[in-house]
Amino acid sequence: MKKHLTLLLILVCTGINAQKLKIAQGEFDFLKGQKEVNVEFVYDNMTLLKKNLTNEQYVTEHAAELEEKTKGKGTSWEKSWYASRELIYAPKFLELMNRYFHEDHGIYFAEDLTDSPYTLIVETVWVYPGWDAGVMKQPAKVTTLLKFVETANKSNVLAEITSKEAPGDQWGSSFSNEDRIGEGYAKTGKSFAKLILKKAF
Repeated sequence: MKKHLTLLLILVCTGINAQKLKIAQGEFDFLKGQKEVNVEFVYDNMTLLKKNLTNEQYVTEHAAELEEKTKGKGTSWEKSWYASRELIYAPKFLELMNRYFHEDHGIYFAEDLTDSPYTLIVETVWVYPGWDAGVMKQPAKVTTLLKFVETANKSNVLAEITSKEAPGDQWGSSFSNEDRIGEGYAKTGKSFAKLILKKAF
């Protein structure tokens, strides 16, 4: 009975996570024949949690909570929070995009490819870090706005896609918010790549 109850709690806490991808405008035909696509990651206007805290509010609150428990931990976490953008989030997204595009279609997605005629802007809109208490856990959720633009004229939007609440989870336990969020970016990259391939290739 206890085992059944534990399993039920895990299912309830984990929930059924369904990422929603929607093409707001445009098509993907311009990608055919391309060898490289520039990618930019934007976090300027992101909000977090159900309270829709700004990034600054979230960092201030969470760092203070950690600092209260252990001196220096809040400062250490704040550094890792920002470092995760380049060390976890971007690499996770790009790894999955390139797994589908570079290996199968010869199109390479990466940052700083400014000579590429096209740029993919990955704008983070909302993040829920999730939590992991060992037996029970809840995945992270990542909402993004994905826009293909001309590199030389970024006001010219070729395609725009919304990705809502991509789940970030791992097998086993993951007590790092940043790792769970990173899996949300990986899921975003995987689902986005599959959508483009289905529509244009």
